[in-house]
Amino acid sequence: QVQLVESGGGLVQPGGSLTLSCAATESIFSFKVTAWYRQAPGEQRELVASMTAGGSTDYADSVKGRFTISRSMSKNTVSLQMDSLKPEDTAVYYCFGHLGVGYWGQGTQVTVSS
Repeated sequence: QVQLVESGGGLVQPGGSLTLSCAATESIFSFKVTAWYRQAPGEQRELVASMTAGGSTDYADSVKGRFTISRSMSKNTVSLQMDSLKPEDTAVYYCFGHLGVGYWGQGTQVTVSS
């Protein structure tokens, strides 16, 4: 059973930075797609950033220029570097990986507030 485990969430002030990491029980580079989604209270889950096996990336318009998705072979993780955070970035962030079927992490809370 493939497992994805997120870490790195927390409380940060507006304008601050936070890095989320997602560790996988399979090689992160074997996934066809890895991605980060988020879900704010009362809202639908939305795609934040994605990366294909070949390394192509895509971002939601709301986070372009502020968030960066990356992979680490040595750590076997996919990360989301989040800079210039805004209160509207507050949400539970989920790691997703597609390996024939889709797998989700349990989510990690990110709260942006002064």
